[in-house]
Amino acid sequence: MEDFLERCRQSGDAAYSALRSLLERLEDATTRTDARIFLSELQKRFSSDEDSDRCLQTYHFQIQDIFLDQYEGIHTSVYVYIYIYMYVYVIMPSRICDFSLINISESPIAGFQKRKKLTMMVIPSIFIPEDWSFTFYEGLNRHPDSIFKDRTVAELGCGNGWISIAIAEKWLPLKVYGLDINPRAVKISWINLYLNALDDNGQPIYDGEKKTLLDRVEFYESDLLSYCRDNHIELERIVGCIPQILNPNPEAMSKLITENASEEFLHDLSNYCALQGFVEDQFGLGLIARAVEEGISVIKPLGIMIFNMGGRPGQAVCKRLFERRGLQVNKLWQTKVLQAADTDISALVEIEKNSPHRFEFFMGLSGDQPICARTAWAYAKAGGRISHALSVYSCQLRQPNQVKKIFEFLRNGFNDIRSSLDLSFEDDSVADEKIPFLAHLASVLKHLSFFPYEPPAGSRHFRGLISGFMNTYHHIPLTADNVVVFPSRTVAIESALHLLSPRLAIVDEQLSRYLPKQWLTTLNIEKTETGNNLEEVVTVIEAPRQSDLMVDLIKKLRPEVVVTGMAQFDSVTSSAFEHLLDTTREIGSRLLLDISDHFVLSSLPSSNGVLKYLARTPLPPHVTIVCGLLKNQVYKDLEVAFVISEDEEMFKALSKTVELLQGSTAIISQYYYGCLFHELLAFQLADRHPRVQRNGENTGVTEVNGGASLAIPVLDHAELSINESDDSSLVHMDVDQSFLPITAPVKAAIFESFARQNITESETDVTDGIRRLVSSSYGFPSDSNTEFIYAGCPAALFTKLVSCCVQESGTLCFPSGSNGNYVSAAKFLKANIVTVPTNPEVGYKLTEETLTRTLESVNKPWIYISGPTINPTGLLYSNEEINKLLSVCAKFGARIILDTSFSGVEYNSKGFNGWNLGATLEKLSSANPTFCVCLLGGLFFKMLTSGLKFGFLLLNQPSLVDAFHSFGGVSKPHSTIKYTVKKLLDLGEQETRNLSNAIAEQMEILRSRFESLKQTLENSGWEVLDAEGGVSILAKPSAYFGRSIQLNKGSGNREIELDDTNIRDAMLTTTGLCINSASWTGVPGYCRFTIALEESDFKRALDCITQFKSLVL
Repeated sequence: MEDFLERCRQSGDAAYSALRSLLERLEDATTRTDARIFLSELQKRFSSDEDSDRCLQTYHFQIQDIFLDQYEGIHTSVYVYIYIYMYVYVIMPSRICDFSLINISESPIAGFQKRKKLTMMVIPSIFIPEDWSFTFYEGLNRHPDSIFKDRTVAELGCGNGWISIAIAEKWLPLKVYGLDINPRAVKISWINLYLNALDDNGQPIYDGEKKTLLDRVEFYESDLLSYCRDNHIELERIVGCIPQILNPNPEAMSKLITENASEEFLHDLSNYCALQGFVEDQFGLGLIARAVEEGISVIKPLGIMIFNMGGRPGQAVCKRLFERRGLQVNKLWQTKVLQAADTDISALVEIEKNSPHRFEFFMGLSGDQPICARTAWAYAKAGGRISHALSVYSCQLRQPNQVKKIFEFLRNGFNDIRSSLDLSFEDDSVADEKIPFLAHLASVLKHLSFFPYEPPAGSRHFRGLISGFMNTYHHIPLTADNVVVFPSRTVAIESALHLLSPRLAIVDEQLSRYLPKQWLTTLNIEKTETGNNLEEVVTVIEAPRQSDLMVDLIKKLRPEVVVTGMAQFDSVTSSAFEHLLDTTREIGSRLLLDISDHFVLSSLPSSNGVLKYLARTPLPPHVTIVCGLLKNQVYKDLEVAFVISEDEEMFKALSKTVELLQGSTAIISQYYYGCLFHELLAFQLADRHPRVQRNGENTGVTEVNGGASLAIPVLDHAELSINESDDSSLVHMDVDQSFLPITAPVKAAIFESFARQNITESETDVTDGIRRLVSSSYGFPSDSNTEFIYAGCPAALFTKLVSCCVQESGTLCFPSGSNGNYVSAAKFLKANIVTVPTNPEVGYKLTEETLTRTLESVNKPWIYISGPTINPTGLLYSNEEINKLLSVCAKFGARIILDTSFSGVEYNSKGFNGWNLGATLEKLSSANPTFCVCLLGGLFFKMLTSGLKFGFLLLNQPSLVDAFHSFGGVSKPHSTIKYTVKKLLDLGEQETRNLSNAIAEQMEILRSRFESLKQTLENSGWEVLDAEGGVSILAKPSAYFGRSIQLNKGSGNREIELDDTNIRDAMLTTTGLCINSASWTGVPGYCRFTIALEESDFKRALDCITQFKSLVL
């Protein structure tokens, strides 16, 4: 005994070393009994209060009893008879805590405590029990006794372990893990565990389940929950009483934490925390925030977290910390405590100085008016006593599995966007919609390295969910091949009218407002003698939605197409719908029926007459159903539409139309509504209702009146993407899409855009960013008169420009070697088209000579130029070349569609320094007022944004702006897309390392891909045209023309001789590789191959090329 005390007398470090040796004896079963008896003798030696004080001051440790007097049914306090001596080695060696500062509130506590006291040791370098921990224990007692029974529990910041031991003693949990970052605290906690698990004679103390505290409690050194995370321990309860004030000396917190560190440093770990990289750091709650997020990762779905929270930042701030992370909060207990005199609150004063936030303190325990940190600091300096609220919060995940997925994604390299996450909702229905989607989006972004190819008709999975919903909830036996997806209802209706090209259409007045004004103002409703329209323009007559009035108009005017919704009173039964069906069938009209207003995404959807009819009768071939999805709880302007047709010909025609006019619908929007459909289908058991047999109505083609026929040569001859069936595995080198890995900055921006709440208008205003982008990249001038127009993709803007050209009877001039989809779209819209010849000597670029010769014979020319990177050749127009072309166009007063949307990835561009169009355009525009340049672009290639679709258009001529807006119907990008785009533009301007490195890495991939593909093609008998940028190259199969190959199709084997017209089909049939032929590229003999494929698909593509060679050559 004397030797032990003499060692302890030397210093606090020496005392800790002696106690560590004592712990080693306690851990050894052969010496455990003697060691425990020694502790008993040690406690008896300093049994009085005076001796206990002397022990702490002289020998640097103290053993005291904590009495927890609780009796079932009696209202009492937690009486704690303990002398607490706050001793800070070296700095305040003689300081003793004033017991009058402890405020213990009288309150009822349920339950029965078997043991009335705990025997605990403390040393100066660890947290000593005081008001904070006692209040916390009071809060824990507010829970029912069952909360910890047979549970796995972790205590954060366990100090000397008394709360962990008390939990185990009272509630008999399965296991309690006491965790602390202070290694000395962990060692002392183990000593205290042995002190209470064994009696004074060193014998085990068993509970009612024949277990000791040694069976239930373990202590480990751990930075918050790192021990549990690293050892894959799932917890059911997490409790914590951890520091909530930033250290006024931040450098001190960066020191390495070891048990040999100074006592002052180790003691500060219980009072102060360092910056944690959370938004809550500004309130001193960063460590709590990190603890909560770590807790989410290790806690079981129904687990509970309980934290002690000082009320200094304000109760609202404390609650929001939990709520914005998807936790439901319950305040168990609140009291006031005096601010510990040894805790410096100057860091809080500094926070107030630099922000509008004010912390909450009180003057003494009786004060009821809050004062700020600065006033509190001054009052305390003058000798006053300050207090603050202290609360115990219990919280539980509201949608545990989904919230866990979200935070798992954020931990996977996306910590920077945690501050944007807000999962607090006043309306549960909003939470029920948004949290599952964010979880789904997080899962998609985590596991998908790229957005896979989806057919232009819409994601097959999404279309399957729509048909599944119709099957399950409305008993309509649809399939994915009955559904086509559009960006919006307006786009769907306008696209269908373009497809059907009626002489006359009747459209109900609620659906006509966004149609082209020209359609609504012409009166060409009569036919010529040959039956052709007087002009190639649709005439739309507006009509009331009421079904009887609509039917009367249909009978009188006999339109080719009718577009209408249903009034509420008409939609209740199917009679009004059936009347419309019969009437349109009689006169040969096609009917587009809008059910958007009556379609509800709900687990208890109300039915309507149309859906009731479809449940018992197939949809006639002349009828198409349109439904816009806009009724969601979270993203009010996020829209997707779907069109239903049970006619195969109509389905295929609509699929081709959406590809030509829109490209496709944004995949993220499909993910959102797909998540809603998926959640609703999860409520239902498959096939639990017997399927009703539908009437066998005649589904033959209705004889249509006038010109509303689907036999459109442009659609038949357009070389569009190849849509595979479910079990197919085609390799797509025929689409303008990047399948390269989605960069981390893009993933982060996409997720943040959906996770944020209350996004301001300025955060989605991309105009300044686009203005700077086109100025720095192309020198394109813009001012206050420049109109910036945005759409879901560049293709949608291009088709509107084509319509402007058609309206003013212009001639659209395409260089040979242009984007085949754009050429087909212009033909589909009935534009007058002229092809400008290009020559192989200059890489099929436009030249001054060929352009001049063409424009000399063209009336009202519109010139399409793709650049700086030309799609599909991959060559570049230099600054000198483009300025010369613009000068030629200006001579003839041409309008130019300057398409930059395929530019931005110039990987073989030595000597290319971009464009500087400003001076040239200013000079040419002033010389010829009719000359103008429409700058079309997007971020798809500039940022390699993969599935993110966004297009912009800059117009500088007022008359053209008016004409453009007269067509309406442009599907505008959702606010989340604009937020993402603005975020990426800002990152690009800041030249952040993550984004610039990611873009550089992908540029190198494309350069390497080009070299690999070029070598494989040349080795296989193809002539390759060198490329400098973009994602496609051209190659001519010279060695294959005139050769024969056997094709095995469903109709049997046949032998063909290869040429321009069939080589695409031959490669597809024999190898599964999809490419574009010369009819798409516009360059005789040359096919197009895109190179931005996923790595394994690119390797398969090379194998397909080699395989084709072996079959032919």
